[in-house]
Amino acid sequence: MIETLISSKTRVKLLLKFFLNSSNTSYLRGLESEFGESSNAIRLELNRFEKAGMLRSFSRGNKKIFKANTDHPLYNEVHNLVLKHLGFDRIIEDIVKRLGNVEKVFVTGDFARGRNSQIIDLVFVGDIKKDYLIKLIEKVEDYISRKIRYVIYESGEYENIAWGHLDSDPLLLWEKI
Repeated sequence: MIETLISSKTRVKLLLKFFLNSSNTSYLRGLESEFGESSNAIRLELNRFEKAGMLRSFSRGNKKIFKANTDHPLYNEVHNLVLKHLGFDRIIEDIVKRLGNVEKVFVTGDFARGRNSQIIDLVFVGDIKKDYLIKLIEKVEDYISRKIRYVIYESGEYENIAWGHLDSDPLLLWEKI
């Protein structure tokens, strides 16, 4: 979907990298090896995003580090567009609201790091109807053409989750208010 609107594959990759999870940071050479693209194409797009105010940069040693500007007026709209592109809006709509007493849903793994993947890793917290979850996941997987891996934690277990083993922060997708 998003590739139809945005013709630059590099730009789409940067949107996924920085606007899926606002805590993601990266630098030019890191993006070059992650994307498998030339540094010139990536530099051009990074400069465009930075000039538009969509990305911020700071120095760490001799590296220029980029990060999404969450204060930008369009940040939330771009973030939501990326979620829709990945099918997360369908996961929320079709799964979470019918699962029982769901307290939180997180994305971990490649998507939390802003990398496109055929596997979506989810963490559910709450009193979940597991049989129903399996049925719904099968339907959503067909709809979004991706596999979904999941872990379920009860409320008390969630407090003891050790997120430190992850390469990046988990991305909170949904929280019961």
